[in-house]
Amino acid sequence: MSIGRGAMQSGYMHWAKYQRPVRYSLSSSDVTHFRLDRLPLTIADLDLDGASHIRYAPLRRAISERYGASPEMVVTANGTSMANFLAMATLVAPGDEVFFERPAYEPMLASARFLGADVRWVERQANNGFRLDIDQLEAEASKRTRLIALTNPHNPSGALTNEQDMRAIGVIAERCGAHVLVDEVYLDSAVPPRATSALLGPQFVITNSLTKVYGLSGLRCGWILAEAGLAERMWRLNDLFGVNQPHQSETLSSFAFDHLGEVSAGTFERLARNRALFNEFIATRRDLLCMAAEHGVTAFPRWLGGDTEPLDALLREKYDTSIVPGRWFDMPDHFRVSLGGETGIVNEGLKRLELALDEFA
Repeated sequence: MSIGRGAMQSGYMHWAKYQRPVRYSLSSSDVTHFRLDRLPLTIADLDLDGASHIRYAPLRRAISERYGASPEMVVTANGTSMANFLAMATLVAPGDEVFFERPAYEPMLASARFLGADVRWVERQANNGFRLDIDQLEAEASKRTRLIALTNPHNPSGALTNEQDMRAIGVIAERCGAHVLVDEVYLDSAVPPRATSALLGPQFVITNSLTKVYGLSGLRCGWILAEAGLAERMWRLNDLFGVNQPHQSETLSSFAFDHLGEVSAGTFERLARNRALFNEFIATRRDLLCMAAEHGVTAFPRWLGGDTEPLDALLREKYDTSIVPGRWFDMPDHFRVSLGGETGIVNEGLKRLELALDEFA
């Protein structure tokens, strides 16, 4: 059992930040960045008094209205990563049992290990469309279980957990006296649109942001939805971390919420085109195994050539292209590709991936 703090960093985030930039990136995990100066924004829209604004009400109201939730359920945070950490830090003590999906998103996993969690696994099998193994979770979760942590759609595969399975997970958590943490940062890219799990019961805690699907990573606008009492505990704990959020980011985020239709204009059509390109590409490759891309911004093929680190190295060195090797998800014969970029970039990146695969073949 883990005692005290574990991981002291996210190895994946450090790796991702400091790779040499490439022209045809298939490794980024968000859509094309959106320029805020495309909106009818003026300096008068910003509150420049230099002050912090405690639990900034307009932003909490904008988030709560989007979900049909109470503002008392909303906790703001610096991006989804900080939202995940803040939620787990509130819910997990050293030695607590936490079930993680496998493959897992490494920064979430590293956060749980930093907090001293006793990590156990519930599998997502590639040959079953990366569906979460509900039967395994039912059999193995117990009164020791404090948290079940997952992403929906799944990062890295893009698999979507349906409401029936999510409700079943909630029943298991309720039996154990546990919570379910669901990172929904890609949920707005599901096809057709899906409702949040936040309103399925008080055992559910969800996180999200304006980053991955809306291209506004610079705002660091993340949030948590949790029942009001738990949300208050998170606000109090955040006094140890960030105290208050950067107010100009709060102001700009509120403005972005008022114009989300303009921010996201063309994004979902572009994702559909890019998924179709990827699915056509996969259909031509006998050395890749992958379910069709339907949701989210990422896909996670298996390469029959083995470890994908050399494939990524060749792509970067010779083809000015990148992927995310599967070692970051404990599946080294897989790799993650992003489908969120401009269609021309994704199309050319896939062509260069084909050339690199052919070299190994």
